[in-house]
Amino acid sequence: MDQTDEPKMRMRNTSADSTDPSPLFEDTSGGQGATSYNRGHEKGPGGYPAQTLLSDPMSNLAMAYGSSLASQGKEMVDKNLDRFIPISRLKYYFAVDTIYVGKKLGLLVFPYMHENWEVSYQQDTPVAPRFDINAPDLYIPVMGFITYILVAGLALGTQNRFTPESLGMQASSALVWLIIEVLATLLSLYLVTVNTDLTTIDLVAFSGYKYVGMIVGVVAGLLFGRMGYYLTLLWCCVSIFVFMIRTLRLKILSEAAAEGVLVRGAKNQLRMYLTMSIAAAQPIFMYWLTFHLVR
Repeated sequence: MDQTDEPKMRMRNTSADSTDPSPLFEDTSGGQGATSYNRGHEKGPGGYPAQTLLSDPMSNLAMAYGSSLASQGKEMVDKNLDRFIPISRLKYYFAVDTIYVGKKLGLLVFPYMHENWEVSYQQDTPVAPRFDINAPDLYIPVMGFITYILVAGLALGTQNRFTPESLGMQASSALVWLIIEVLATLLSLYLVTVNTDLTTIDLVAFSGYKYVGMIVGVVAGLLFGRMGYYLTLLWCCVSIFVFMIRTLRLKILSEAAAEGVLVRGAKNQLRMYLTMSIAAAQPIFMYWLTFHLVR
């Protein structure tokens, strides 16, 4: 009995193995491998699910707090920067175009035929320089300063005296004298107690206009020698003197000049002397900063 049953059991097992062959590739579409793959992508760092991390109220609150701190810091930086460096005001002084620059350069070299020297206003605000040739700007002084340094380097190079140190000394000397001139003018206006709408940037602009005459003088010296330098510089010195007198008299002597009243009294005399001193200082600086460049 046992012997008969044993072959049957073996045959049954053999048939089962033959009808269910082993597959070549394991199907992992619904098995444990897919489950572990999905689990690995669903969990974020630290074992927490990614969606839970993004939707966490504490994380959103921290992000909002950080963004508010960043915006407040930007506002504080802009406010303090504008206090020391008025960016909005500087944009006004660079609002120029080609027509304005050409007319202004002509006015600086030949100011004798110009009649109206008053700055135009629109709703108690001066118009941009490109709309008014009498408005001060910083474009011409800045470009004039840079061009003066380049022309000085050219003049030193033609005389075999050019070195990087000498060019740096030329630039630093011109900048230091400009700062001294502006500070001395501010101190004089304070001591004379002049109520004027002149700002520090206005004084920098007016003091920087002399670089135009200095460039013309040095170029004339390179082309025509010392005689050409002296004649051209003399013309430019007289021109900048007339320009400064006619411009500053409306700022410093505004009350008397606007009404056409004769300047009288000790205070008005001081204002007149101050105006003439500022104008007379321009030719002195022009000669001092250029005489050694022409030989």
